[in-house]
Amino acid sequence: MLPITTILTFFGVSLVLAVTPGPDNIFVLTQSALRGRLAGILVTLGLCSGLIVHTLAVTLGIAAIFQASALAFTGLKLIGAGYLLYLAWQSFRAAATGIRIGQQVPLGGWQLYRRGIIMNITNPKVSIFFLAFLPQFAAPAQGSLTMQILLLGALFMLATLLVFGAIALLAGSLGRRLADSGRAVRAMNRIAGTVFAALAFKLAVTQR
Repeated sequence: MLPITTILTFFGVSLVLAVTPGPDNIFVLTQSALRGRLAGILVTLGLCSGLIVHTLAVTLGIAAIFQASALAFTGLKLIGAGYLLYLAWQSFRAAATGIRIGQQVPLGGWQLYRRGIIMNITNPKVSIFFLAFLPQFAAPAQGSLTMQILLLGALFMLATLLVFGAIALLAGSLGRRLADSGRAVRAMNRIAGTVFAALAFKLAVTQR
């Protein structure tokens, strides 16, 4: 079993990492500002669900494949970049048609949740990060390594949920205030599209 000091240290580091600007929390921020707080929460839940996949990948050793195989890494990376470009295209299209904040949340809950999952699991850097990060806090002397890795993954997910949830609530409140301005809505759609395109480029040029 992990010592309480290890748990507290790991959780503190995870909170700092979740706050640090990156593709996932920027994704939550833009979706919340554009579509409302509920959208941000659903995307956050999707991202956290994706972390389950990465935790299991590390536990089963699959993440090592992406670290060792250039082909597997590049393939998953390009899939993720392609999906982000698709989201960018949707955002620019929404800017042209004037979709209002929150309009799609009641009908698009599953789609928003799925976006979070796909955004997370198609980034091989997350698996490699987990492969390098989680084992640092585990040790054979503390019991089953499998159980330790699973617990650490759960703690990282909790930290992510807390931080990203807060981002979703704050950004959603800001977006709601701008909802009455059609110009602001179109601008946020364009900003979201630009962010998605930039993230796609960043992912596409990422090296192992």
